[in-house]
Amino acid sequence: MKIALENGFLTDNSREVERGCFFLRTDANARFADDARTAGATLVDVMQAKELLQIDENIRVIGITGTNGKTTTASLIYESLRAMGYKSAMAGTRGAFVDGERIAPKGLTTSSVIANLDYLSRASRAGCSHFVMEVSSHAIAQNRIQGLEFALKIFTNLTQDHLDYHKSFAEYAAVKARFLADASRKLINGDDSVIKFNPAGAQIYGFGEGADFRICDFSDNGGVKFTLHSPRGAIAIRSALVGKFNAYNIAAAFGALCLTTEKSDEEISRAIAGFGGVEGRVQVVSRDPLVIVDFAHTPDGIEKVLSALGSREIIAVFGAGGDRDATKRPLMGKIAQKFAKICIVTSDNPRSEDPNDIIAQIVAGMERSENLRIESDRKKAIELALTLANSHSVVAILGKGDEDYQEIMGVKHHFSDKECVEEILKRRGK
Repeated sequence: MKIALENGFLTDNSREVERGCFFLRTDANARFADDARTAGATLVDVMQAKELLQIDENIRVIGITGTNGKTTTASLIYESLRAMGYKSAMAGTRGAFVDGERIAPKGLTTSSVIANLDYLSRASRAGCSHFVMEVSSHAIAQNRIQGLEFALKIFTNLTQDHLDYHKSFAEYAAVKARFLADASRKLINGDDSVIKFNPAGAQIYGFGEGADFRICDFSDNGGVKFTLHSPRGAIAIRSALVGKFNAYNIAAAFGALCLTTEKSDEEISRAIAGFGGVEGRVQVVSRDPLVIVDFAHTPDGIEKVLSALGSREIIAVFGAGGDRDATKRPLMGKIAQKFAKICIVTSDNPRSEDPNDIIAQIVAGMERSENLRIESDRKKAIELALTLANSHSVVAILGKGDEDYQEIMGVKHHFSDKECVEEILKRRGK
């Protein structure tokens, strides 16, 4: 990647080097530094790159890590900041944004070191006060957050995911804990019993006794309602978001806004109430029949979404990604069958694997066959679900959220769950 400067450019790729440019040396590319120097580049570290890019060191960087909830929590904070009059930037699964303008497309949850510096540089030029970013376990392990100073770190939860990369849950948990090991200001989900963190600088949110930001009197009827008790007092929270899991996301966002702005509890509560949700996260794409699309792709994620759908009969459409942690597949099947009246197991992003093999591994965790359907063609699976739907049901299409592709044997084919539903219903005159 190249970033243009007044006196040349900055790159982290030794193959892009030209005489007189600057080469950003990071932990990831240090072995190529000599090649870059020989080719005529001036080597700079992250701190020197910040100076070259004129990054405002007063920008409050908020980093959010955890298995689930990162995207919604980041979006809640970002959109609430903007609603309260702060210029803000955000980077994560949805892409990168500066004060409402998209500056980078969807990609990695956490971008490369040089990309993050580019985002911060653009945020600085725009006069942003905050930069909200999702921090993945891969990014922590690969130190893609090298050189960033966090005003606040948030931990959402920890459940099984990415074991294809981390090899064991213990290693996955240890990587997450590494992000929380310093004495910086932190907001920790106190109801998660797994994570280890440095208590210095930490405050707790959740339902548990003793939480600094404690959720009480929770209800969920077409939107969550609860009272949040904080060190500043009690405040009523209302949101169109559904599910207990979103109460955690809201509490984390509220705490972050308390700790990094000068706004009152009432102003923060109003800003949060105005947040309408994230595309592809419990997103209603049809009301007749009722159809939601969600990114849930872990056992815990599936459980949280399906358990939040109330008393309606659930028709769940889901699969599992190829070339990823295979041990979670039967667990996903087991959890889906626990909550759904009908489970339709289909293909997700099979990548280099045979989708039928993935489906078989999911089905291995399912005990009952009477409520099980198998359809490897995702479009046909969605059409089957819509055929089975009635006024008492909700079709939950899980795994891909707002993704607009399906990856098969190294090729990304255009595919959107939302568009697929709309196309089928339009054909049926709905």
